[in-house]
Amino acid sequence: MTATVGTRSRTLNLRRGSALYVLLGILAVAALTVAAIVFFNRRAKVDPSDLPLVKKVTRGPFDHVVLEHGEISSSSNIEVVCEVKSKGGDGTRIIWVIPEGTEVTQGNKLVELDSSALQDERQLQQIAVNQAEALKIAAESLLEQAELAKREYTEGIFVQEEKTILNERLIAEEKLSRSEESAKFSQRLASLGFQTALQLKADLFAVEQARNELELAENKLETLRTITREKMVKGFDSEIIAARAKVKAETDTYGEEAKRLADIEDQISKCVMKAPAAGQVVYANIMSRRGGTEFVVEEGSLVREQQVVIRLPDPKQMAVEATINESRITLVKEGMPVSIRVEAFDDSAMLDGVVTKVNKYAEPGSWFSSQVKEYATVISIESPPKEIRTGMTAEIQILVDHMDDALQVPVQAICEHKAHTFCLVRDGKGWVTREVQMVATNDKTVVIGEGLTEGDEVVLNPRRHPEWLKLPDLPDPPRSKIKKKKKNREPRFPSDVGQNDSRESRMDTVAGSSSTDNQNNTGGGE
Repeated sequence: MTATVGTRSRTLNLRRGSALYVLLGILAVAALTVAAIVFFNRRAKVDPSDLPLVKKVTRGPFDHVVLEHGEISSSSNIEVVCEVKSKGGDGTRIIWVIPEGTEVTQGNKLVELDSSALQDERQLQQIAVNQAEALKIAAESLLEQAELAKREYTEGIFVQEEKTILNERLIAEEKLSRSEESAKFSQRLASLGFQTALQLKADLFAVEQARNELELAENKLETLRTITREKMVKGFDSEIIAARAKVKAETDTYGEEAKRLADIEDQISKCVMKAPAAGQVVYANIMSRRGGTEFVVEEGSLVREQQVVIRLPDPKQMAVEATINESRITLVKEGMPVSIRVEAFDDSAMLDGVVTKVNKYAEPGSWFSSQVKEYATVISIESPPKEIRTGMTAEIQILVDHMDDALQVPVQAICEHKAHTFCLVRDGKGWVTREVQMVATNDKTVVIGEGLTEGDEVVLNPRRHPEWLKLPDLPDPPRSKIKKKKKNREPRFPSDVGQNDSRESRMDTVAGSSSTDNQNNTGGGE
């Protein structure tokens, strides 16, 4: 009886264990089934971003434009220039400036520069001028004295001495005459025996003495007239010449010192810069090629000599100054029509303009864009509105060419590979890579010459689908061509962005694409 109960118990336990295993097996199968269903459902869902964006090839009018951005300025500016000399320093400091945008009239004060150093210099220079003037006056007095001394001698002393000697000569002549008469009378008396020989000899000696005195007077007179006078006149003349040279030197020195003082006073007056004409004040700030500022018109800034500080633009002669990349500058010519959109205005308000200047030489490059060459271009705005202001940003569209009937695709559909261009085209239910020939391009569409027909569907950004894009194995282009194209490393087409193929050439003729076009494209594919 006991054995029978044990056997039944073991049989019951075996049945319970088998049922548990069966239940666990059923649960495992159910879990695998649910996991499989979830897995296949997820595989069946396709991410919309993985679907190719397609666009049909269309035919219609095409405008080949060069699109750039620039800054509005006046083509006829009255520039207010700093005329204060730096004198070896960094410049002159601004201590006051009129607010930008202020409407001014002729003669209004615009900028005031620091003149304290010039004021101190003027005081020292005034002392130098006074000293030079004193020396000049002293030299002029010496000249007058020298001239008076000569006049005193020639018209006074010489005449007096001459007359004195003439009197001496007259006295000597009269004495000689009396001595001769006395000697003759003595000789007659001596012949008669009334006078002794000694008395006669004395009278004859008196005659000889009187004759010597007359010769001495005549000699003194001749010496005075021919030698002494000439000697004295030459002495006075030399003193006059020296005095005149001294006067000239001191006069020149005084003139230089006075001129320097006048220059300092002129510099002080130029520290106050005034408006030469009526207009609106625009600061002549200088922006660096790195995007920063090199000079800002504000109080405390240093201004160099001949540096433009303020501009007074003519609102009737406005223009847009832009820089165009070297890959497109050959397309731009003077006289081409331009459509201008000022970003501060309504997008629908387009202004008309014309290219008036295209620089022949590239603009100076910066350290991070030395390989990119850009050329300054000026576009004159026809009939600018009153609301336009200098410094506003404007988008310019230079019309290079116009086609009435052109086969076109979006620029996003073009894939460049080793100097060749390709499109990913729908072929039935699949896709085929097809080489195309471009005729012209702008920032939105590309004109196709060969390779596509109207109505073909092309994939936008074909490089995103490498499983369909099959690019042929082409030889590398010439190295000179590669170097020329790699000067500007911007991708030519949006579909080339992100590719690291170093053998592919880069041509910078078109900037990026418009996100609005991508939103309007229709999606499709398998």
